[in-house]
Amino acid sequence: MGRENNLGTDDIRTLVFRLAIPSMLAQFVSVLYSIVDRMYIGNIAGYGEQALAAVGICGPIVTLLSSFSALIGIGGAPLFSIRMGSGNERAAKQIINSCFTMLLTVSFAVMLAAYLLKDWMISAFGAGGDIFVYADQYMTVYLAGTVFAIVSLGLNQFIICQGYANLGMLSVIIGAAANIVLDPIFIFVFKMGVPGAAWATILSQMCSCLFVLKVLTGRKIPVKIGFGLNWELCKKVLALGFTPFIIIAFDNVLIISLNVVLKKYGGANEGMLLTCATILQSFMLIITMPLGGITGGTQTILGYNYGARNKERVMKAQKEILKLALCFVTVMFIIAQFFSRYFIIIFTRNPEYIEMTERIIRLYTLGIIPLGAQYTIVDGFTGLGIAKIAFSLSFFRKFLYLSGVFLLPLFLDIGLVFAAEPISDIGGAAFSILIYCLTIKKILNRSASV
Repeated sequence: MGRENNLGTDDIRTLVFRLAIPSMLAQFVSVLYSIVDRMYIGNIAGYGEQALAAVGICGPIVTLLSSFSALIGIGGAPLFSIRMGSGNERAAKQIINSCFTMLLTVSFAVMLAAYLLKDWMISAFGAGGDIFVYADQYMTVYLAGTVFAIVSLGLNQFIICQGYANLGMLSVIIGAAANIVLDPIFIFVFKMGVPGAAWATILSQMCSCLFVLKVLTGRKIPVKIGFGLNWELCKKVLALGFTPFIIIAFDNVLIISLNVVLKKYGGANEGMLLTCATILQSFMLIITMPLGGITGGTQTILGYNYGARNKERVMKAQKEILKLALCFVTVMFIIAQFFSRYFIIIFTRNPEYIEMTERIIRLYTLGIIPLGAQYTIVDGFTGLGIAKIAFSLSFFRKFLYLSGVFLLPLFLDIGLVFAAEPISDIGGAAFSILIYCLTIKKILNRSASV
């Protein structure tokens, strides 16, 4: 059977939409994993707000673990696409086999390390008192599903980059749908509380993982998974994957830093600020995850045509990706500024929490429109295999954010620490645009040698 999309010949605008929209929707649905957990946890009678803050503390740990899927999956997918674009299916097969073997090995190692460091991470990331207890309950159960999460997320990249974006989206939808159904059953029917939310997530991730494995071993996919390691290819995968890995991992450092600063300077409002920050982070996932779906899901177009040395298709694709990304963030900016209250009340009905979170979201999202350009450029360089530039641009934006988080509370009210985000979004995008304009022609004029 033929693939859904021909990366080398289909109309670029149509191709971008065919890959970007399913990937965007898949990422949006995947956000439901955390939002549904937090929604139900926040409404647990008696301790919902404390438990919500605890899950917010766990969020960076969960994402940090998942980032290992990007190290291998996103690291291997552009190389896979470039090899397919150049007609070297044998090398593509070696890449997917090596990535599958690495994903299995790394996921077990990460799970073991996370269990050993669990208590330290929860405490260091800002949890104390009852919040620590609930965070420990959640993480103790959640870590058992680390293998399912890393393998399914990593291998899903190889479904998308073979032109089957709809199957990639379906794998995420299956997991999210299972989570939505299982969460209330485990939390309220079985009366398991916070650990119940973690069990629901594990079972949901297992469903996604089994589906991905079925697809990649079935008849429909041109290049199927198998076992094997090519050390030279592994080095290239890890070198390219290091950029998205460190970007995702460092995103969690930003969240952790914000939580630590809120705990230090929050005073009597520490608990409220942490809870509001958790809701804010959930809202931001609705922006950044689908945006990453648009720019990450279309990387395979760039890599394939770069491998085929068709620079005109690469440039056309990047323009269409940028248009779509900017349209999305503009819509989300309007929602953030005028309609965020409807999102907040999913988690809490406390008027004080609602009012504070609404103010925070409005401030935090002031610079998200330029973020569309930032994501397009950074993920575009990654898709072309230019990891060093992608990393540098991402790191510059994060440096601006961290500087703001630690410096602003020294001179301003703690509530204004959230201004660090728009400062970094605007400054980072401006720098990325400048570097892109100075380098892109040189990159496309050279041979695809990665």
